[in-house]
Amino acid sequence: MQFSIVAKRPFFTHLLICLVLLFGGSTSWAQSSKNVAWPKQAIRIVVSFTPGGAPDILARVLAESMQQNLGVPVLVENRPGYGGNIGAEIVAKSDPDGYTLLIGTVGIHAINGALYEKMSFDPVKDFTPISFLASTPNVLVVNKKLGVNNLHELIELAKAKPNQLTFGSSGVGTSLHMSGELFKEMAGIQIRHIPYKGRAQSLPDLVSGRISMLFDNLSSSLPLIKAGEVQALGVTTLKRSHAAPEIPTFAEQGLPGFEAVSWFSLMAPANLPPSIQKRLNQLTYRALNDSEVKKRLVAGGLDPSPSSAKDLSKLIAQESAKWSRIVQQSGAKLEQ
Repeated sequence: MQFSIVAKRPFFTHLLICLVLLFGGSTSWAQSSKNVAWPKQAIRIVVSFTPGGAPDILARVLAESMQQNLGVPVLVENRPGYGGNIGAEIVAKSDPDGYTLLIGTVGIHAINGALYEKMSFDPVKDFTPISFLASTPNVLVVNKKLGVNNLHELIELAKAKPNQLTFGSSGVGTSLHMSGELFKEMAGIQIRHIPYKGRAQSLPDLVSGRISMLFDNLSSSLPLIKAGEVQALGVTTLKRSHAAPEIPTFAEQGLPGFEAVSWFSLMAPANLPPSIQKRLNQLTYRALNDSEVKKRLVAGGLDPSPSSAKDLSKLIAQESAKWSRIVQQSGAKLEQ
């Protein structure tokens, strides 16, 4: 008996479809399983500044919570320099697999793009937003031997000694640096900027008198302010901080509308799988909504406020437009 190959075509067609469905489905299942199985190894959170500051504090809070909830090590790695660009570049050029994250800042994602003439990464396009983390007022603190008690007296002294007073910050391009530039512009004074890699070097120099004043995150300087080692002249938010209500705002002291807020976010490399992005967002919400964590952060001058990735993207766009104008007005341009 002979069999016709034509007669068998429906059989082979059905067999081929089954094989495609089997192996196609297996691939989809494997990909799905891979996403569900994340994480399988240690996660690192890169902080682009030295230990002890607000970005570092937030990273360690997140690391502790994520480690407890994920069952894998979550490590904090400090890589300071170039206004946050060194650490940010490491993350921007890492694989988008959820194992390398960044504590983003207003400086990295909203200021540096306008400030640096050349950058090895795009501060917006090369990252996947995860969540807003927290904000903190910046504060102007001065050496106690400077002999000023308020912002008005400091402005008068700076006008009497143009370019003789110095202000420090945790790096070129940070919101702390830009707070100083905004202060110079609105007060009509000339003071020289001294950039540091982080607060670990700048605060001792302020206390010793090597620099006249320092713009810092309130959360970082608060212990020294309370200990009486430095004098706080003003916070850079429109309203006083709940953590230090005794410190007046710049706006109250003759500079209406003065506002410069440091904010922090959780970022990942661009093209992060949406499933991992969602999981990280959920983990962030869980960490920052813990009552004990919130209490600790608020006491330190931070205002925790997790958000959706979409809302974070909108904030970055708004802040980029604002600080680009200020960079342009200041005339500041750097080359990395």
